[in-house]
Amino acid sequence: MEKNAKGRLVIFSAPSGSGKSTIVNWLMKEHPELQLYFSVSCTSRPPRGTEQDGVEYFFVTPETFRQKIAAEEFLEYEEVYENRFYGTQKAQVERQREAGQNVVFDVDVKGGVNIKKYYGDEALSIFIQPPSVEELRRRLEGRCTDTPEAINDRVSKAAYELTFAPQFDHIVVNDDLDQAKAETFRLVGEFLSKA
Repeated sequence: MEKNAKGRLVIFSAPSGSGKSTIVNWLMKEHPELQLYFSVSCTSRPPRGTEQDGVEYFFVTPETFRQKIAAEEFLEYEEVYENRFYGTQKAQVERQREAGQNVVFDVDVKGGVNIKKYYGDEALSIFIQPPSVEELRRRLEGRCTDTPEAINDRVSKAAYELTFAPQFDHIVVNDDLDQAKAETFRLVGEFLSKA
């Protein structure tokens, strides 16, 4: 990438259990030549363990988060639980782009659609899709991390989230993880080479 070139934007969304984080983490670890960096989100939850402000997240109070919403400082945000917000700040994304970083967003489907609408052709949006809702249920059950009720909730949410897939630039069906990784690498590489 030539000096002073602005970074590009790559958005990943998927229903829980689709393998999105596995694919994104592989892409970032195994392909440093793509110069991919996670967008550093803002949250109203307190830091956990060794988390540092400005590294994993920008930590603010719920009141400050609400002020930022009112000032329209977010590309997207969500109140996951009462007073527990997560969001992507426009100014932070621009700082990362100005530094020449290709910014990766690992966000829910609504957030992905909002970021794509805001940036248009400057962003590539990829939806990682499970082969089927039944396969997604099998994967979630195989994790042994959720109760049957939580799995039912996640599967119903996934069925809803799948309706957003057509709003993304590309849909990668994660039926075979190696193929999904290869297809994602190809799509991202082609997009970044057009810079």
